[in-house]
Amino acid sequence: MLPIWVAARRVWNPPLRMVIVGAVHIAQALVVLATACGHDTQIIDPRPAFAAAARFPGQTLIDGWPDEIMAESPPDARTAVVTLTHDPKVDDPAIFAALASEAYYIGCLGSTRTHAKRLDRLRDKGVPEAQIARIHAPVGLDIGARTPAEIALSVMAEVTLRLRRGDLVNLPLS
Repeated sequence: MLPIWVAARRVWNPPLRMVIVGAVHIAQALVVLATACGHDTQIIDPRPAFAAAARFPGQTLIDGWPDEIMAESPPDARTAVVTLTHDPKVDDPAIFAALASEAYYIGCLGSTRTHAKRLDRLRDKGVPEAQIARIHAPVGLDIGARTPAEIALSVMAEVTLRLRRGDLVNLPLS
């Protein structure tokens, strides 16, 4: 047992958390990887056909709008937010909520063309460029991923890189 003076000096961080918006096939693999990497996970999707317990056994599924759910439990500096639906009606409110938070990572699924349209919508809503720069899109490291599991792996790799090494700009990956 540690002396009381040593135990009192230990720093206890809140747990890592990942908010996954969209109970899609990539989320099925991502939630497993995120959990294995130490993140408490929650999957938010207002579409009951997607957010079904049978598709995500043992996982925290929340049937609701992401911005409302994140307002109740805002992302903090130990939270990653990943949007996966491809539906601006679901993803955009989640992105706004994430940008208003201290989330250490905000990633959005979609092609560069889809992301360009997303950026236009954000700019039209008056989101400052400094906030927009926080978004990682297309989400994940470019490892040539094709399958949902490979895409989830690329996302988890980028989340881990951001968590452990900070700013991703000009980081050597070797």
